[in-house]
Amino acid sequence: MLIPKKVKHRKWHKGRSLKRKIETRGIFLSYGNFGLKAVECGWVNSRQIEAARRTISNFIKREGKVWIRIFPDKPITKKPAEVTMGGGKGDVDHYVFPVRQGRILFEMDGVAADVAEQALRLAGHKLPVKTKVVSK
Repeated sequence: MLIPKKVKHRKWHKGRSLKRKIETRGIFLSYGNFGLKAVECGWVNSRQIEAARRTISNFIKREGKVWIRIFPDKPITKKPAEVTMGGGKGDVDHYVFPVRQGRILFEMDGVAADVAEQALRLAGHKLPVKTKVVSK
């Protein structure tokens, strides 16, 4: 699973809401001919990225090449169950990537168009944001 090796700050602020924000970076296909683009905003954690990656690689029978264009580096903290208020912020539980509308999440190349479209569509079902398949 994807986690950062080293971080500058162990715990982050939660941040502002991503609703109605449009991405300005990572919105064009850079590596492959087919891609999976986010249509809405949300947090994608490392387990969901790994599930989508495995779905793609299993469907294309490990032919072609797949690029993951996102990396979860935002730490999400959680306090244990049945702990009273106070006592500071909880420990880091997992890492997420805040996805905005328009971001390319996965790219692939080296397979037929119909196979790539089907693989990316199946991978989109593993993610908590709505997605669409794009091509050059």
